[in-house]
Amino acid sequence: MQIAYHIGAHSTDEDQLLKSTLRNVDMLAKNSIAVPGPGKYRSLIRSTIQGLDGAHPAPGTRDVLLDSIVESDDVHRLLLSNANFICIANRIFEHGVFYPQAETKTRAMRKLFPDDDLSFYLSICHPATFIQDALRRPKSTLLGEFMGIMHPEEVRWADVVRRIHTGTPDAELVVWCNEDAPIVWPQLIRQFMGLPQTAQVLGGLTPLTGLMEREGIDQLREQLNANPHISELERQTLIADYWEDNAIPETDEEEIDLPDLDEYAIAQITENYEADLTEIAAMDGVTLVLPFS
Repeated sequence: MQIAYHIGAHSTDEDQLLKSTLRNVDMLAKNSIAVPGPGKYRSLIRSTIQGLDGAHPAPGTRDVLLDSIVESDDVHRLLLSNANFICIANRIFEHGVFYPQAETKTRAMRKLFPDDDLSFYLSICHPATFIQDALRRPKSTLLGEFMGIMHPEEVRWADVVRRIHTGTPDAELVVWCNEDAPIVWPQLIRQFMGLPQTAQVLGGLTPLTGLMEREGIDQLREQLNANPHISELERQTLIADYWEDNAIPETDEEEIDLPDLDEYAIAQITENYEADLTEIAAMDGVTLVLPFS
C-alpha cells in the first residue's frame, strides 16, 4: 500500500491540505484512495509510537492499525495528515534542537509500516514568520522561554529535512514553502492524492481564500476549468497573474512584529532560509516543490 503522510509543519498549512483532499473524497474512493477522518488515526498512531518507545512493533500491528483506520480492503493509497505528528507546538525547540524528534518519529512510522510505500509531505515557511506564529500556540509567550537556548538565527529547515530523510531514507519526502502554496497548490494536492496532473480536482485554489477577491477567484476557477489540459507552468502563471490583479491589499506579506528581532536579525534569518532552500533542493531523495520550475 502507498501511505502519504502530511506531517506539518506548525504555522503553515492549518489543515488546508487535508480539507482540499476531503473535497475529493468521492473521486478518490472510486480510485481506491482512502482519506479517513483525522479522528481515526491521529491519536492512534501517536499512542502506538509512544507505546513502542523505539522498539519494533509486534507482528500484525500494521494490519491491526489499518483495520482501525481504513474501512475498505480495496485501498491502494492512504492519505494522512497531522501537523502535530513530529511533536506538539510546545516541544518544537526542546533540548535546544529545532524539531528534535523529527528523525525518531519518522523512523517509528517506518517500523509501523515496514513494507509499505511510505512518503512524507512537509510544508515549511520563513523562520521569523514561523516563530511569530508558533509563539501564539504554547502557553509561554516569551521568545526566550519558548526557544530555550536556541536563537532565531539558528532555526534551519535544511537540518530538519535532513533528519527526517535520515529516519526513513527509503521514503519519498516532498517539501514546499508555505509562501508558495497559492501557486503550487493544484500540483501539490494532485501529487499528495496520487492523481495525474491532468485530473480534475476540487480545492486547488484553497490557499487563495483571504488573499484574493472572491470575484477574481471565481474567474480564475472558470479559466482553469475551461483549460484542463494546460501545462503546470501555464497553470501556475495563470494563477500568479490573477492573484496579482485581484489581490486583497496588504495580505501578500506578513509583518514581523517581534521585539527580540531587529532588521539585521531578520535579514540574517532570510539569508539562512534561502540557503536552506538551495540545500534542500540538492538533497537526494527529497523533492522541493517550487513554482515555475
